[in-house]
Amino acid sequence: MNRFAFNGDINKLKTEKFDVVIIGSGIAGLYTALNLDNKLSVAVLSKESSMICSSWLAQGGIAVVTNSSDDETYHIKDTLVAGAGLCDLEAVITLVNKGPNEINRLIGMGVSFDVKDDGNLETTREGGHSMNRILHSGGDATGKELTKKLAFLATKSENLTLRADIFLVDILTYNNKAFGVIIFEDEYKLILSSNIVICTGGIGQVYKYTTNPTVSTGDGVATASRAGAILSDMEFVQFHPTAFYDENVKGQSFLISEALRGEGAILRDINGAKFMQGIHPLADLAPRDIVARAIVAQMKKTDAPNVLLDITHKGEGFLKDRFPTIYEECKNRGINISKEYIPVVPVQHYMMGGIKTNLNAMTNIDGLYACGESACTGVHGANRLASNSLLECIVFGRLCAEHIMKKKRQTPKIDLNLVYYNTEKKLSKINISEIKAKIKEIMSEKGGIIRSTNKLAQGIDELYDIINLLNNILLQNPSQIETLNMAQTASFILIAAYNRNESVGAHFREN
Repeated sequence: MNRFAFNGDINKLKTEKFDVVIIGSGIAGLYTALNLDNKLSVAVLSKESSMICSSWLAQGGIAVVTNSSDDETYHIKDTLVAGAGLCDLEAVITLVNKGPNEINRLIGMGVSFDVKDDGNLETTREGGHSMNRILHSGGDATGKELTKKLAFLATKSENLTLRADIFLVDILTYNNKAFGVIIFEDEYKLILSSNIVICTGGIGQVYKYTTNPTVSTGDGVATASRAGAILSDMEFVQFHPTAFYDENVKGQSFLISEALRGEGAILRDINGAKFMQGIHPLADLAPRDIVARAIVAQMKKTDAPNVLLDITHKGEGFLKDRFPTIYEECKNRGINISKEYIPVVPVQHYMMGGIKTNLNAMTNIDGLYACGESACTGVHGANRLASNSLLECIVFGRLCAEHIMKKKRQTPKIDLNLVYYNTEKKLSKINISEIKAKIKEIMSEKGGIIRSTNKLAQGIDELYDIINLLNNILLQNPSQIETLNMAQTASFILIAAYNRNESVGAHFREN
């Protein structure tokens, strides 16, 4: 693997300097930025706007213990069970114990969570949870509401510089310490900083069907790996059981939140028969990996491209109020969910693995941090418990900010020629669209919900061919580097899946 995606004279790049550089403007990136000392100069850089990120699309909510009928030990247990025993216990305890304080901090920042008539926080239940503990904002628009509020606060913070349409190219290190990044913003540029935080979100666009936005191409994971960061648990890719089935979908599928099943929605096969009873004690509220595989089995049994989700027992008024986004989107697609079943199918949704971090969100490289979906804190293990992801963003975003302030790193003066090198490469005409489509096809066929040794091996070989092609030509623009990132990230997933022989959590080996 080539160390750098950029190939040119680094000494000729326009240069800026910040105390902290955060790559990504979703909830993880924004919350980290807002918890930093306002005396620090902070750049929050995003591939597109805050509206184009997984945080914005998060329908579910935030799982946290906020009422007396629940207990933190239950939340910890539910997380460990969903993670198939492969979670890092200390990380899970940290997540659950610190969660309530971060919710109070969000409320103090002006975030409005949905409340009951008596004024207390309204809590609901989702798959894998033994208690009602999911907080929502705006019904089924929690991620959107949080992102909007945090983005607004960030624009009011004088020490924060928010810039969109910026592509992360490389992370610079010296003696295992991060000291800057190469970015593309109309042209290649260099930003010096001893505190780099990767909050680039998921990897869903390496698959043909995903709930992730178009920006989720694994850029943070691939770039950090090229810099020497350790990756972990890359085989554990979560497929959400219920995305709206549309045979013509391209790029991004519409998510049908697990919260519907939390409100009593029932999965039925194409003929209308229930099928989750007897498969798991929680039936339709079983952990996502179990539900996704059950749906695939039912589709195969009935020779159908989808199954059905039935929430018609709920009134139209309730559904409009509780699930306004889903109700309207399904209506636009010709389905009145108060009267008709929703056609659904499993699609890629979330990466449990990623850039390995400690409890302070720091990687094995001093000064390089990762938060949110691009990080692997160890919280999720082999399968993420519903609505733990937004909690992870805020808990570890806060811990990341605290650690940066504690360390007080200063950007050293370094001879760039000691840490960066370019190589002689030739221009070559390549069809980026075809290569991206090939990566997606490989991953959907060979790295999906059910995997086999032979297909994983074939997929790895095919991806290596793509990587070798891209490594040996001059990559001229972000789209070409993004394609390299996709191929590298996809290969990390398949290699990790190949090396784990046993089936566990979201990783299922048929042989």
